[in-house]
Amino acid sequence: MLPWTVLGLALSLRLARSGAERGPPASAPQGDLLFLLDSSASVSHYEFSRVREFLGQLAALLPLGPGALRASLVHVGSRPHTEFPFGQHSSGSAVQDAIRAAAQRMGDTNTGLALAYAKEQLFAKAAGARPGVPKVLVWVTDGGSSDPVGPPMQELKDLGVTVFIVSTGRGNLLELSAAASAPAEKHLHFVDVDDLHIITQALRGSILDAMWPQQLRASEVTSSSFRLAWPPLLTADSGYYLLELAPSAQPGTARRQQLLGNATGWAWAGLDPDTDYDVALVPESNVRLLRPQHLRVRTLPEETGPERIVVSHARPRSLRVSWAPALGPAAALGYHVQVGPLWGGAAQRVEVPAGRNSTTLQGLAPGTAYLVTVTAAFRSGRERALSAKACTPDGERSRASRPQSPGAGGREP
Repeated sequence: MLPWTVLGLALSLRLARSGAERGPPASAPQGDLLFLLDSSASVSHYEFSRVREFLGQLAALLPLGPGALRASLVHVGSRPHTEFPFGQHSSGSAVQDAIRAAAQRMGDTNTGLALAYAKEQLFAKAAGARPGVPKVLVWVTDGGSSDPVGPPMQELKDLGVTVFIVSTGRGNLLELSAAASAPAEKHLHFVDVDDLHIITQALRGSILDAMWPQQLRASEVTSSSFRLAWPPLLTADSGYYLLELAPSAQPGTARRQQLLGNATGWAWAGLDPDTDYDVALVPESNVRLLRPQHLRVRTLPEETGPERIVVSHARPRSLRVSWAPALGPAAALGYHVQVGPLWGGAAQRVEVPAGRNSTTLQGLAPGTAYLVTVTAAFRSGRERALSAKACTPDGERSRASRPQSPGAGGREP
């Protein structure tokens, strides 16, 4: 029996070794992960070193490898710079070492330019990117940018890229909430640079959720729409997909869409707010049998803007503006109030935090008609506005001198 025992042990070790050489199992998450690191002069050397250490620790916890996740690092500066492309490093420890070795580039904070560059890298074979796999962007920033961020970030999200943002605390909450994927509570983190380790595990879990294979998932959920994504199950020649959508309470009112076999995403729009929807993805393959995938998605509550603007305490150079706030589950993140002369001229803008529904507008001109606009900003990135006209009164009238008493001299006291 001893020879058979030795042979069995040898076979077991051989199988274990060959399994390890094959890399991650087929059920491992797959996707391309791009770290966008603010490397400009607006970041101190200390902050850069802390963020670099955080990204290295995060990478070490992820299943990076040829058959799983691939990572790339791009610097934000005067011009974007690739530290390493996808596929150059085949393990989490190798990516961690490469991140730790990255040097700060300095220069301007041209994040918008870097985002346009990142879009090219995420979908370029020359950069090691793979077609048909989930794409995730993790942007670590001190909050500032020298160029617009909104349009290039929206292009990335429209292409199905899941965007996570980590701000070291000086960013604009409204702007970053609009830039991150929805919901912002899951995709946007405000953390002091010395406390970044607190979010490492949560961010790791969210990244893996966005990249898990064989999983139909939803993103960019709003009160009237959401986007679906799935891993490539078919090719253009091997079949097609049937996609079905129906309110959970009314399954008989399904909407259907047929898609080509190389499709990996679809966006549903024109939906009702605060409603559960059942989604079914049916792969129709002419090669093998594939099981349908199902998902339930709830749209966000309706985002209602401010109502009933009231102008009071009118003074020659100031007005007080109040409004009925946006309440409910989709309460506003904050408001901005803009006022400008009705017949043209410079406008001024005042930021009002959530929880307040009034502000005093100062520095106005006497006897002038103004247009006042109150805008509510929501986590989805959308805004709702309401306008009203208001007038400042003329300057204070000079006091008319009272008639003097007979026989009295001097001025009236």
